[in-house]
Amino acid sequence: MLAIYKREFKSYFYSMTGSIFIAFLTFMTGIYFMAYNLHSGYPYFSYSLEGVMFVFLVAIPVLTMRSFSEERRSRTDQLLLTSPVSVGKMVIGKYLAMVSVFLIPCMLFCAYPLIISTQGKAYFKADYASILVFFLLGCVYIAIGSFISAMTESQIIAAIGTFGVLMVVYLWDGLLGFLPSSAFGGMAGIWMILTLCVLFIYNMTKNGVLAGGLELIGTIILVVLYFVKSSLYEGLLSTIFGKFALVSTFTSAAENSLLDIGGIVMYLTLIGVFLFLTVQSIQKRRFS
Repeated sequence: MLAIYKREFKSYFYSMTGSIFIAFLTFMTGIYFMAYNLHSGYPYFSYSLEGVMFVFLVAIPVLTMRSFSEERRSRTDQLLLTSPVSVGKMVIGKYLAMVSVFLIPCMLFCAYPLIISTQGKAYFKADYASILVFFLLGCVYIAIGSFISAMTESQIIAAIGTFGVLMVVYLWDGLLGFLPSSAFGGMAGIWMILTLCVLFIYNMTKNGVLAGGLELIGTIILVVLYFVKSSLYEGLLSTIFGKFALVSTFTSAAENSLLDIGGIVMYLTLIGVFLFLTVQSIQKRRFS
């Protein structure tokens, strides 16, 4: 795993992808730092971090698009799949290399609160907590991008797919307002989620009996619950999807100086889930 990590980390700078990523993220943050903290006099560096959240939509796809798709396109993934290193260690090695590249600008951000302190009062706890949550959120995005990259051999498709998913995550709070709040709408939404999960299971296992059985049992349970107590479905979609508002955890730290432990646990859980899905996606190709 260490050999894969070193190879991947160096490759990001041989191809200039890592340098461009670091320069772009640092440059954009510097602009907001000058505008908010130096020019306008805001004492919180977290305001600048909140302003550059949109940069993730472009920077993360550029960083992750080649992580697995390039190996698949050039067929060099066959060497990795037949090597003594397990698929899990290979995925973790590549993921940690991308996280290390992202860590560099985050370490540079730690100097900004110190610069603020030379001009007046600085809020170190709030700012460094925001930098930590900013870093963890970026790690979640990198895990999502890695999973999408593992599903295709085209870097362009991987980049566009990651951009699309991150755009939805970025607009998540606003999209929640469009979800139906009625009982029937809630049941229909849960049924659609069930169907998507069943399709994913079928795609991974190719077991029609298992997928069909899960769909039938799940549908029966949903319909029975609707007729027994339909009020359970009222506003259920907003409640469920509201738990996955990833940006809100960072916003709480940036705007209210509140470190949401539950949100951080969710970040770590999502990282584990998407890395697991990445491993399963590669394992499926390994034995197909």
